[in-house]
Amino acid sequence: MNHKDELPENEPGAEQDEQGEERDEQRENRLRKELPAEVPAQAPGAAEGAAEESAPELTGRQRLGKGLWPPRFTRAQLVVALLLFGLGFGLAVQVASNSDSDSALRGARQEDLVRILDELDDRTQRLEDEKQGLDKQRQELENSSDQAEEARRQTVEKERQLGILAGTVAAQGPGITMTIEDTKGTVQADMLLDAIQELRAAGAEAIEVNGVRVVASTYLTDSGKSVDVDGNKINAPYRFKVIGKPQDLEPALNIPGGVVQTLEKEQATVTVERSDKIVVDALRAAKQPDYARSSSQ
Repeated sequence: MNHKDELPENEPGAEQDEQGEERDEQRENRLRKELPAEVPAQAPGAAEGAAEESAPELTGRQRLGKGLWPPRFTRAQLVVALLLFGLGFGLAVQVASNSDSDSALRGARQEDLVRILDELDDRTQRLEDEKQGLDKQRQELENSSDQAEEARRQTVEKERQLGILAGTVAAQGPGITMTIEDTKGTVQADMLLDAIQELRAAGAEAIEVNGVRVVASTYLTDSGKSVDVDGNKINAPYRFKVIGKPQDLEPALNIPGGVVQTLEKEQATVTVERSDKIVVDALRAAKQPDYARSSSQ
């Protein structure tokens, strides 16, 4: 066998290559041990999506509440809020003060309002009738053949009418009787005066209270649990005898917030009766004026 023809089992170049690969593999393993583990890169949108998925989704009401609370006020906003509060308070006080004056009519029923309007129409009609009567008297004076006799007749009639108003002559006619029972002693002079004024406004022509004739100069004052009328002491029950149109007098006393309701609030009892014939026979002495004289003298 020829030894020259045989190949060597291990060539020097191959051994070197294997040793080089081994060293490279060891170096790579050492570097992997020293470096941290690789983390796969994520896209920017993926990170935001993960954060949104981790946080709970808020509803519209929750976002609104989160925006409103806790409140954040500036000094300018506080000043404006105080100014608006003061303006609103002033307007509320003004409205309340204006509504007090007509609160009685505002709470009235429709029937009461219609009755008040009817009463105003009746007063207007009375004034119109009085105007027509005066016009008629003027025409009679102008057309009468005996103007002196007509003047005397009208003078006598006028004297009778003025005597009724002045309380110097008795009177009778249709009207009402109003009785006020005051067991608690709470009725005062100003309440009776309000009743007299309301009756006069409704067309009362003659008034008598517990035997005292009421005239233009009548005054009322409190006297303990009693009332003085022109210096005459009267006690409850107070009885008013009034001559006038009953259809006007009674509704005037019963209007909302009027005489009857005011007296009933004071625990007084009020009764009103209509009559075709009321006699007012309490008289007042004619008073001679001290200074006034007739301009015709």
